[in-house]
Amino acid sequence: MIKILRDTPRDIKFIPNINPYATGSVLASFGNTQVHVTAVIEESVPPFLKGKGKGWLTAEYNMLPSSTHTRTQRERSKVGGRTQEIQRLIGRSLRACLDLNKLGERTLLIDCDVMVADGGTRTTSISGAYVAVSLAVKKLLDQGLLKTSPIITQIGAVSIGVNSEGQIIADLNYEEDSSCETDMNVVMTRQGHFIEIQGTAEKKPFSEEQLGVMLRIARKSLDTIFEKQDAIIQ
Repeated sequence: MIKILRDTPRDIKFIPNINPYATGSVLASFGNTQVHVTAVIEESVPPFLKGKGKGWLTAEYNMLPSSTHTRTQRERSKVGGRTQEIQRLIGRSLRACLDLNKLGERTLLIDCDVMVADGGTRTTSISGAYVAVSLAVKKLLDQGLLKTSPIITQIGAVSIGVNSEGQIIADLNYEEDSSCETDMNVVMTRQGHFIEIQGTAEKKPFSEEQLGVMLRIARKSLDTIFEKQDAIIQ
């Protein structure tokens, strides 16, 4: 029998319009993890899209020096492999929720800066970035710069893990994440379609039955995340 330690996410807070200079912004908190997310519009696109009438979205992710127990060095001249991987995940996830043709020749620049890291920084970034993008799109619609919303679906993300006792945990904090035998990140749409699943057995392999339970808990947790997003963007 599969044991479940926690099947709901930690306390979730989205504080909108945290940055007065960004087109859309939010401070996203899952438990003690806090990520400052901004969405800024640039009236241009990368060279490969020029003249095609299509927009683009790109994301950057950064951990501030005091976001962890020991000071994190700033990545000034070279972005580390972990950072690149997370940035690409955030970008892929957000592009999946947009019709870039409706954005016009504009680029949405997403910046996710981790203020406090207590597990789930990439999933908090994605869930928060969806809110920031939604607020940015609303502003563009209000200003008449967009005729229709390019957002085609709502997205969110959550981490799921299996600890050494075989218990499944939703939305892992740092201590839970560092000791888990299986670590998984799930990005999903409101309709229940998967955008990305990243799952790794750090020690003991997980079973097909455990995988099914982890995905069901992810879906349940994401329903809560979507409701929290709704409270801000609707």
